[in-house]
Amino acid sequence: KAADVGSALSGKVIGVGEGKKLDEDSPYNPACIADNVGDNVGDVAGMGSDLFGSFGEASCAAMLIGSASPSIISEGWAALVFPLFISGVGIIACLICSFVATNLQPVRKESDIERNLKIQLGLTSLAMTVLLAPLCHVALPDVLRLTVKGQLTDVSPMVCYLCIVAGLWGGCLIGFITEYYTSHSYKPVREVARATETGAATNIIYGLALGYQSAILPVMILSAIIFLALTTAGMYGVALSALGMLSTLATCLTIDVYGPISDNAGGIAEMTEMPSSVRDKTDA
Repeated sequence: KAADVGSALSGKVIGVGEGKKLDEDSPYNPACIADNVGDNVGDVAGMGSDLFGSFGEASCAAMLIGSASPSIISEGWAALVFPLFISGVGIIACLICSFVATNLQPVRKESDIERNLKIQLGLTSLAMTVLLAPLCHVALPDVLRLTVKGQLTDVSPMVCYLCIVAGLWGGCLIGFITEYYTSHSYKPVREVARATETGAATNIIYGLALGYQSAILPVMILSAIIFLALTTAGMYGVALSALGMLSTLATCLTIDVYGPISDNAGGIAEMTEMPSSVRDKTDA
């Protein structure tokens, strides 16, 4: 990150314009290679390993809580490793839906990129919603004895399905809300840009205020999901909701790393002095 910021600052302070030798992606800028490596390490490998850890922890937590239910234990391995089935079905659904963006509806112009990524995330969530219903009926027992509000309660597989789907669509909705507050295509980011016209102070104040505002809806969605899961299926429902939120991780991570990969490609094109048309495509 230090190299990333350093190369950007040197480009903006020293290297802007024709004939300057220290542009951000110039081969004469000593921070350039480290900047490109940092994109891969921080934004791709780091984020991927962090989310993989979250996925593993959520799966283990769900299985551990499930092992405390006599009905799940008596049903056998299929019910006990049900959280892993959610992960496996999610990977298959993400893989199938990826062909929509690459084969069925490929990108033909710059404006198609954002639209296709949104469609892929929505389709993956829809596919998971359809696939999870039969999975719950096949893997889980007809009645689960779970601790809800301090008492053993009979819970049906459809209640578990509801918890997973709540987490699934809640995560999808949070992704779209985040995109609204961070994409230049929408009003919030453009308002922050306009705030710079009156000075750095108004830019900082407006940016902080917008950051606080952007957290309101995600917190409300998470609170609603936790309340729903906890009151219907106890801690097992909360664990399943977390897995539902992470079930489309393959697609979400693919969308997230689009930026660092294209940024890397732009840096390589600049260093190898390729035509400006190549840089225009990578900056899309």
